[in-house]
Amino acid sequence: MHQSSRGSIFQAADPLKWIRSADISDMESIAKDIRSFLIEKVSKSGGHLGPNLGVVELTIALHRVFESPRDRFVFDTGHQTYVHKILTGRAADFDTLRTKDGLSGYPSRNESVHDIVENSHASTALSWAEGIARGYVLRGGVQRHVVAVVGDGSLTGGMAWEALNSIAVKEDLPLVIVVNDNSRSYSPTVGGLAKYLASLRSTRSYENFLSWGKRFLLRVPVVGQPIFGGLHGLKKGLKDIFAPQGMFEDLGLKYIGPINGHDVGEIEIALEQAKKFKFPVLVHVITEKGHGYRPALDDSAERFHAVGKVDPETGLPLSKRDRSWTDAFEDAIVELGRRNRDVVTITAAMLGPTGLTKFQSEFPDRTFDVGIAEQHAITSASGMAFAGLKPVVAIYSTFLNRGFDQLLMDAALHSAPITLVLDRSGITGEDGPSHHGVWDMSLATIVPQCKLFSPRDENRLNEALEQSLTFTSGPNIVRFNKGAIAAEIKAHERVGSFDLLHVSSSKDVLVISIGSMAQVAMESIARINVGVTVVDPLWILPIQDDLLDYCRDFGLVVVIEDGVTKTGIASAIRNSLSERGALTPVRGIGVKQEFIEHASRNQIMHDLNLDSAGVADQINQWWKVMEDSPLPWDGIANQ
Repeated sequence: MHQSSRGSIFQAADPLKWIRSADISDMESIAKDIRSFLIEKVSKSGGHLGPNLGVVELTIALHRVFESPRDRFVFDTGHQTYVHKILTGRAADFDTLRTKDGLSGYPSRNESVHDIVENSHASTALSWAEGIARGYVLRGGVQRHVVAVVGDGSLTGGMAWEALNSIAVKEDLPLVIVVNDNSRSYSPTVGGLAKYLASLRSTRSYENFLSWGKRFLLRVPVVGQPIFGGLHGLKKGLKDIFAPQGMFEDLGLKYIGPINGHDVGEIEIALEQAKKFKFPVLVHVITEKGHGYRPALDDSAERFHAVGKVDPETGLPLSKRDRSWTDAFEDAIVELGRRNRDVVTITAAMLGPTGLTKFQSEFPDRTFDVGIAEQHAITSASGMAFAGLKPVVAIYSTFLNRGFDQLLMDAALHSAPITLVLDRSGITGEDGPSHHGVWDMSLATIVPQCKLFSPRDENRLNEALEQSLTFTSGPNIVRFNKGAIAAEIKAHERVGSFDLLHVSSSKDVLVISIGSMAQVAMESIARINVGVTVVDPLWILPIQDDLLDYCRDFGLVVVIEDGVTKTGIASAIRNSLSERGALTPVRGIGVKQEFIEHASRNQIMHDLNLDSAGVADQINQWWKVMEDSPLPWDGIANQ
């Protein structure tokens, strides 16, 4: 009998070996210790607490039945891997969770051989798993299982069903699909699949009835055994009547479940059964998001999906949250909805995080949560626009990547006047490379008819939203950052399509600030050795003629943007000036064409020279090089 104290599991030299050799009778105590550890650590760092509290027993069972890293685990999505990290020897690093150079909040190949796919975009695991399993079969060698742990929310994404369609015909794949069904993504899972899984969950009551019948009837002399045999023989027929799981089996997938996801022993039995097959098997495991932690269970909206630093006892935030960009959008869209009944909102499984909760409460029939399906959201919005509505699609910036084809070919090609509101644009911070919203402006620059707004403060946000709903042709994008909204910066003057924020008497440097980077631009002025004029264009795209004309009067134009400069706004302005024959040099300060690891937003902005000191240093260096160079300034500045 093994000790189940924290000291055992958290101090074991080889946690995987320890957990595999522990007695099944100790699993409940071990799971409790892991939950206590998660609450203690994540309450200090912030992170995805609720999802991980829900998969403790499931993760333990996975590692007891399968042998990682020989057997491969792919999690969808990767925010549910904290317990996996603990069991694969990373518990000691949890004090560094989501900090610079510390433990990632998602799987990371740099951390461990047990991490395969660094995914935090949903619905991709089944494609990864099929590809890995197919590769192992074709290459032969060591026999491995590939296990895809997929949340029921991820199954609302179209890519998951593309993969299932392919997997179903691969009879020789040693692939186990574990559906972690907690009936939620961020919030409750929506759509037809959610209803279907709910019907399967109801078979738990059938199984409980059958278990009771076995215990009772087998004690009845003479007739008990025959009656129970007849009842058990009806099992498949009863299931087909009360909760037909035929959808998965009709696809060609062996279905096992539903299984109690908080009973390690029951999960192990199901996984051992699945492991025996040499073809794809789906194991349906029912879990409870936030399990074992009352504050999470009391959070009916999100079950502590993602939290900041909180009191571990109460779950209450340790600091007061400032008014955020999301808050400002939430109030603005409700007001626009009141004034125009044609305004409708669409989101992809992120109603609360994107600021649509109030709108849904007031206009439930004009609010549509389509599940994790950004592609469908954008094309559906285009259809609504064709029908005369004014659709507003609210998603995270990073998830626009998934709907780019629809933005280009469904919205833009058909001149659909839809508005995309991109939350978490620019550098987001602790969630790492997959969540930084640094590609949206680059994507927008190549979309015909696309209008892009990046407001510097709340007043400009309201103005951008209002204007976007007046356009009758082509898609509009309104983007803003994560976190506290920027303080208002009053314009010195509005000149056509842009605001003059600061005017210098000398025409040395023109700084074009994009969105909230206006605050950085204004703070950098005192550090710059030459005259600086700062402008903020209300419309970033299309680039307006009057802004281009204004640029020609300056010795150097610097664009400060929290996106990829190589293909972003600086590049677009440079190209537009070049097409006009202007020799004005243009430089961009922003994000390099590379993936950015997790750290605080301030740390990343500093490292990228996107704080006021970094901006000033770069402008001073460029100006000095230009003054000292015998070459034309554009020859130096545009290198």
